[in-house]
Amino acid sequence: MTCSNRRPFFLAFATLLLICLSPVQADEQMDTIRKRGRLQVAVYNNFPPYSDAGKGIDVELGQALAAKLGLQAEIIGFMVGEDMNDDLRNMVWKGHYLRGNPADVMMRVPVDAEFAKANDKVRIFAPYHHEVMGMARVAKRIPAPSGSAAVALEVFTREKIGVEIDTLAASFLGSVLHGRLRSNVVHFHSIKEAAKALGEDSISAIMAPLGELEGNLAGDTRFAIGEAKLGELRPKSWLVGMAVKAEADELAAALSGALSELQKDGTVAAIFERHGVTLHTR
Repeated sequence: MTCSNRRPFFLAFATLLLICLSPVQADEQMDTIRKRGRLQVAVYNNFPPYSDAGKGIDVELGQALAAKLGLQAEIIGFMVGEDMNDDLRNMVWKGHYLRGNPADVMMRVPVDAEFAKANDKVRIFAPYHHEVMGMARVAKRIPAPSGSAAVALEVFTREKIGVEIDTLAASFLGSVLHGRLRSNVVHFHSIKEAAKALGEDSISAIMAPLGELEGNLAGDTRFAIGEAKLGELRPKSWLVGMAVKAEADELAAALSGALSELQKDGTVAAIFERHGVTLHTR
């Protein structure tokens, strides 16, 4: 066999080898999970109503997904990093020097094409919640936020509004109206802290993702809670899903199938309802 006719042979052999190896690699990963008998699910710490002290929407959804796959759920809580790129590295594809190996799947990851492109070591998939920006407010003093921010938010030149530090809401309120609201924007370490301040009447409103507001203020009828329909706000909403390693084809397919079943049989909606959160879908 000459060099010229060996090349097509080796190319064909290499292609066949890749086709044969890919399913085996995927099976090996799933075999590890099956032998372990547990699905390791990463969730944020101190993030009610989604995950807090071993409870919350993402915790219950992770447990339901594991059960669908015939596994126990091992819930792994972790503290938020500098940004979500750090979180994906520590909890999905590489691991952390203190904790060790990453989990099998991470919950509450933005499903966005550009974000996914920038994080090519993970696979982001299976949206299960369409989060929207919201506002909780003392209705007698604060009108429902809609239309132009110049009009809707002018009230906060006189009234105080709470936000979680280093969030979209904090950035937006700090810059809108040419910064006129900054002195009345009160920063908190969590929405739980902001909800406490709202209950004590030290602020008149909170701007945050609607689900966080509904969960932290569930059952409290003193405040109006709804979507912040502000023209200048970008983004107003975003999809939330899961992330696994980029090569975890079989695991991603299994979780997608399990989620679809849980959505169809009403389990996902029931989980959200138990925590007082409206389940938004596209």
